[in-house]
Amino acid sequence: MTQPHSLTETSGEVGKVIGGVDTHKDTHTAAALDQAGRLLGHAQFPTTVAGYAALLAWLQAFGLLVRVGVEGTGVYGAGLARHLHTAGIAVVEVDRPDRKTRRWQGKSDPVDAEAAARAALAERATGTPKHRDGRVEALRALRVARRSAVASRAEAQTQLRSLVITAPDGLRAQLTPLTLRELLAHCATRRPDTGACDEPAIATVIALRALARRHHDLTTEIDDLDALIAPLTTAINPVLAAMNGVGSDVAGQLLVTAGENPQRLRSEAAFAMLCGAAPLPASSGRTHRYRLNRGGDRQANSALYRIVLCRLRWDERTRAYTARRTAEGMSKKEIIRCLKRYIARDIYRALLTPHDLELAA
Repeated sequence: MTQPHSLTETSGEVGKVIGGVDTHKDTHTAAALDQAGRLLGHAQFPTTVAGYAALLAWLQAFGLLVRVGVEGTGVYGAGLARHLHTAGIAVVEVDRPDRKTRRWQGKSDPVDAEAAARAALAERATGTPKHRDGRVEALRALRVARRSAVASRAEAQTQLRSLVITAPDGLRAQLTPLTLRELLAHCATRRPDTGACDEPAIATVIALRALARRHHDLTTEIDDLDALIAPLTTAINPVLAAMNGVGSDVAGQLLVTAGENPQRLRSEAAFAMLCGAAPLPASSGRTHRYRLNRGGDRQANSALYRIVLCRLRWDERTRAYTARRTAEGMSKKEIIRCLKRYIARDIYRALLTPHDLELAA
C-alpha cells in the first residue's frame, strides 16, 4: 500500500483527486491520480463494509475526491458503488481495458485500477451506474429466481418428452397420444415398483414421475413469484405497466434494464442502443446503409420484440404502419426492427414519467 500524502502538504492548496478501482470477489484494488494524471498511489482493500470505508478514506486523504471509476459496478463492484453513492461520491462505470492496451501495459490489479482512474480522468468513461438500493433492485432479484425457474421447467419438459420418445414400445405407445397436460398429470401420479428399477420400463416410469413432479413444483414456484412481481411492477411504474402490449414480465425486464435511476440514460437514443434496437451505420464510400445491432441487453431486446408482436395483432396504428411499409417493399423483419426502435422511444418516455412527477411534486 502506498501511504497517502495530501496535496495540501506540497502545494498549500487542496488538489482534486480522481480514483479508479479494479474489483474482485474478495479484494478491491484502488489507484489515485491528481488532475495532471500523476499517480499518487495504489492500495488493496477487502470487499467488506469496513473495507469500502477504508478505501474511501484512503482516496480522500490525497485531496478533494472528484469522481471514482469502478469496474463491474453490476457485479463485484456493486457493494462499493452503493457505498460511494451513499457517501455522495460521483461514480462512473468503467469497462475493462481493451486487448491492445493490455498487450502494451501488461495485466495486474494496480495496472487495471490505474487504467480505470485514467478513463475517469479523461472522461472516456461517463456512464452512470445503476442504483441498487430501491424497488427495482428488489424486482431484479425476484426476476432472477423466476427466470431460473422458467429455464429449469422448460428443460424438465424437454427431458420428459425425450424419455417418452426413447421409452420401451409399450410405454411409448401408451404415452405418445397424450397432450402435455395429460402427460404431466399421468406421469406425476404413477406408482412404479422402485424395487425393479433395473428394468428399463420401470426405470423410465420412475424418471418420468420425477420430471413431472419437478415440472409441477417449478410451475407453482413461478406462479408464486408472478404474484409478487406483477403488483411490484405496477407500483414502480404504472404508466409503463398500462402500455399496450406491456405485461408484467415485459415491464419488469425493461425496468431492470433501465435501473432505479433511468434518468442516467441521456436520451431515448441511448436507451435504444442499450436495448440493441438502434441500427448501426455500416457505410463506406458511396454506399450508405445500416446493419443490425447485435449488442445491447438481449433480454430487453426480446421484451421489445414481444411488444411488437402484440401490437402487430391488436394495435391499429401498428398494423397501418406495417401495411404502408410493406407496400414500400420492406420485409417483415425490417419492419419489426423499425417498430422496435419506435417503441423504445415510447418506453423511454414512460420510464422517465414517474421521476418527472416526483421532481414536479
